[in-house]
Amino acid sequence: MPQSVIDTVSLRLCTLALGTLLGAGTACVATAAPPPHFVLTSPDARLAVSVPEIYTAQAFGCSGGNQSPELQWSGAPAGTQSFVVTLFDRDERSTPSGWWHWVVYDLPKNVDRLPKGAGVEHSQQLPPEAQQGRTDLGTDAYHGPCPAKGDPPHRYVFTVYAVNVAKLPVTPESSGAMVTSVVQDHLLGKAVFVAHYGR
Repeated sequence: MPQSVIDTVSLRLCTLALGTLLGAGTACVATAAPPPHFVLTSPDARLAVSVPEIYTAQAFGCSGGNQSPELQWSGAPAGTQSFVVTLFDRDERSTPSGWWHWVVYDLPKNVDRLPKGAGVEHSQQLPPEAQQGRTDLGTDAYHGPCPAKGDPPHRYVFTVYAVNVAKLPVTPESSGAMVTSVVQDHLLGKAVFVAHYGR
C-alpha cells in the first residue's frame, strides 16, 4: 500500500479514536512519510550483470569503446548544493590504493543524471560548472575498466556524493583521492552502484 494511503488511513483511525476517547484525553499524531532513499542506477541493465565492452578501456591491451555509461540518481538529501560522481576499482592489484577511473565534481544540485559518453575530455555533455578530476591514467576524463587477464572480476564502484557546497574547495584537476577526501567535510549522503568486469 502506498505511504500516502497508509498515512490517510492512520489519520482517519486517529480521528475516530479521538471521537470515541475524548473523555480520556487521548491524542493521536499521524506519522510523516520517511525521507526519500538516495539511489544511484543506470538505465543500461547490462551493467548489473557485467560491464559491456562499450564502457571498457582502450588501453592496457583492452579495445573497448571507453564511453562512460548513463547514470541517474534520485532521493538526494535536503540541503544538497552539488554532486560528485566517481568510478573506483577497489580490486586493482598494481597499486595498494585501488584505481580511480572517473572523477566529476561541482555538478549543480538540479542535475540528476549524466548521459552516456559524458566523460570525454573537455566534455560538452557536462554542465559548464562541472569539473573532471584527474584519474589514475593521468587524464581529466573517464577511462573504462581493463583488469589484468586472469583476475577474478573486479568490482567497479560508481558513487554519487551529495554535498552541502556548490563548489568543492579543491584545485583544478584534483585527483580522485583528493576530491573524495575533501568531500568528507561536506558530505550529506551518498549512493553506490557496483558493476563487475573480468577478462
